[in-house]
Amino acid sequence: MNRSRRSAAEPAEAPRDDVAALLTQAGRGDDTAFENLYDAVSPRVYGLVLRVVRDPAQAEEVTQEVLVEIWRTSPRFDPARGSASNWILTLAHRRAVDWVRSTQAAAARDHRDASAQTPDYDVVAETVDGRLERQQVLRCLRGLTDVQREAIELAYYGGRSYREVAESLDLPLPTVKTRMRDALIRLRDCLGVSR
Repeated sequence: MNRSRRSAAEPAEAPRDDVAALLTQAGRGDDTAFENLYDAVSPRVYGLVLRVVRDPAQAEEVTQEVLVEIWRTSPRFDPARGSASNWILTLAHRRAVDWVRSTQAAAARDHRDASAQTPDYDVVAETVDGRLERQQVLRCLRGLTDVQREAIELAYYGGRSYREVAESLDLPLPTVKTRMRDALIRLRDCLGVSR
């Protein structure tokens, strides 16, 4: 509203240096005084919060929290202990710093949780070990007879039962079991696996 057109009956907008009076009136429950206080201090509160928080959307949220806190705690304001503007800006600064600390703590928690979920082993070392083991197994398989190797490959790599291996090799079942047992003993000895 244009100030020059106000009637004498309308209350004049409070000047910035009258923040203490508005805060005191708001502390007594005067809603109009709080509205005027809100209009007078919200841009400065937002500016301070934005400098600390550095995110406009979050700064708006923190500013609203500060203004609600001012409304709730305005009866505690003591003009003898300092200016109203300093009291308000101190509340804003504390709330903004608390928000930053809370956000940083949450990020640190998330980072700890994420790092706790990562494996405790070295992926490269695990891959190298796996390759070395495969090479050793292949070397040991080459040390078997052709029939033993074929029976082992059908059973362990092909997923076949003893009976299916016997049918595939066209051998009696007891012969296949004996050859596989002998092959497994040779593999165990070659790989250095203890009993």
